Amino acid sequence: MIAKLTGRLDLIGEASAVVDVGGVGYLVLCSGRTLAALGALGDAVSLVIETHVREDHINLYGFGEDTERDWFRALMSVQGVGAKVALAILSVTEAAMLAAAIAAQDHVPLTEASGVGPKLAKRIVLELKDKAPALALGTPAASMPNSTHLDEQGPARDAVSALVNLGYHRTDAFTAVSAAAAHLAKNAAVEDLIKGGLVELGR
Repeated sequence: MIAKLTGRLDLIGEASAVVDVGGVGYLVLCSGRTLAALGALGDAVSLVIETHVREDHINLYGFGEDTERDWFRALMSVQGVGAKVALAILSVTEAAMLAAAIAAQDHVPLTEASGVGPKLAKRIVLELKDKAPALALGTPAASMPNSTHLDEQGPARDAVSALVNLGYHRTDAFTAVSAAAAHLAKNAAVEDLIKGGLVELGR
């Protein structure tokens, strides 16, 4: 079982890369974001690997960090999501924003991925809601204190709704109110959360 590859970038394709490790070229399937971060041909690269063994093939899926691989595994646990769709989602939505979208139960960002319609996107955010907080802890950019509890707090929920009504995307509104809530009193009024959210959105 291959868990990691470190070598020289030999080739970049539309959805894959070839990593030369000691003269052996490994074909690795990657998300668009991972491929874009690999650098130039000949550069040294290191990829976290998820190995899938089937009767008719062995596929290697490569990720720039453990968190992206963990999200890949989580996405694959949802019925109707295969490896191709999981990579498509990770190509259009970075791990931090994926965590925010799921915490906010906002399926819209996921529909930007090829092969993901509204029905499947809604299933993903619903089924991964309980897994998102643990996965987000491994995402440096996903520092959203109290974000996983906002749906249980009336004022915060109302503040998110107010920002959405002002035209902000639900995930952005949710993340902004999460950040504002971290700096305010636990029982902050909805007006304060809205003001704090607007400040965060304006940064």
